[in-house]
Amino acid sequence: MLDHFNRKINYLRISVTDRCNLRCMYCLPEGKFHHKKHEDILRYEEIQEVVKVSVSLGIDKIRLTGGEPLVRKDIVQLVEMIAAVGGVKDIALTTNGIYLEEFAKQLAEAGLHRINISLDTLNPEKFALTTGGGDLEKVLKGIEAAKMAGLSPIKINCVIKTTEDEPDALAVKEYCIQNGLQARFIEEMNLKTGQFSVVHGGSGGDCKNCNRLRLTSDGKMKPCLFSDIEYDIRKYGIKEAMELAINAKPEKGTCSNNGDFYNIGG
Repeated sequence: MLDHFNRKINYLRISVTDRCNLRCMYCLPEGKFHHKKHEDILRYEEIQEVVKVSVSLGIDKIRLTGGEPLVRKDIVQLVEMIAAVGGVKDIALTTNGIYLEEFAKQLAEAGLHRINISLDTLNPEKFALTTGGGDLEKVLKGIEAAKMAGLSPIKINCVIKTTEDEPDALAVKEYCIQNGLQARFIEEMNLKTGQFSVVHGGSGGDCKNCNRLRLTSDGKMKPCLFSDIEYDIRKYGIKEAMELAINAKPEKGTCSNNGDFYNIGG
């Protein structure tokens, strides 16, 4: 599928929940959030159908996000359901890593190929403060479990203020070098003001080469994270919602006032 700017769209990011077990300052800076009603969240069967239709339209890369995807019950089953869809070449998941030690092996066996794990600092006290009480040791054990499970590549998402030369970022970079991990540095973003940049060591934020659509946990197909444009798959149907989103995909991101990182999937 090509959009109006001749970009090939082959990547769908699916938010499976707006719930999370952490309260990271840059995701919920004021601690205010409004969870979707349980009945509004897409069922796994609906998500699998979205993937089937997506593949028929040219999508071959799927990423599961949240909130925190590992807090959703039976998430391993969803990975199995997606892996069973012919034409899906790549299945990835983004996680904060807290529950990864428990799930890494199961996810790999279900068909997950690779994983991104959030890690902004190696200082336990600072980690707990930034994440609203998170346990750094659990994340480090989760990373080891992902390595043992054969998930590859393992990418570490490190949020920075302005530069990857910041002390915490340098420590994370060295940790990644020593452990065979890929470090990605993401400058703090703001949906409301449209503040974003290209990910250091990744492709996010590179509007001219953007190849993705996003599906929110309650079924809204979004052409861009930094846009209020969205199409409800339950209203339009999956195929039409996707086609509308592709046709409406902006040349570059601006801002978004009708969503937050925790319920879109950053």
